[in-house]
Amino acid sequence: MNRRRDERGSITVWLALASFAMIFLVGLAVDLGGQVHAHERAHDVAAQAARAGGEEVDGGPAIQGSSLTINPAAARAAAQRYLDQAGVSGTAAVTDGNTITVTVHDSYKPQFLGLIGIHRLDVTGTATARLIRTLGGSQQ
Repeated sequence: MNRRRDERGSITVWLALASFAMIFLVGLAVDLGGQVHAHERAHDVAAQAARAGGEEVDGGPAIQGSSLTINPAAARAAAQRYLDQAGVSGTAAVTDGNTITVTVHDSYKPQFLGLIGIHRLDVTGTATARLIRTLGGSQQ
């Protein structure tokens, strides 16, 4: 009879520790999933900003058919406007006259990791848009 009394409450301690571990693991999954979602959003915003910047074609030479190039100042401004409307920070760079690369910097505010001192998870997304010229379906 005395032996049974010595073990009372041992399941309660085990259950409390197991519950804490499960809550921590669920919280970790939620926050890391949120970080992945924020990373995907950053990449999507970068791709859309690159598309917006890539639409800024230097009109004169394109109409004449001599060359197809991006207007660098207008492309960077269009990409930056898109980033501003999306509420993120980032940079846009034009290279080779026909490629624009946009990099987005954003962050995710964790729901559960804040309890252990992690209040921000930074994410970055990069996308590139390139002008191509086609004739009859073939790249020129």
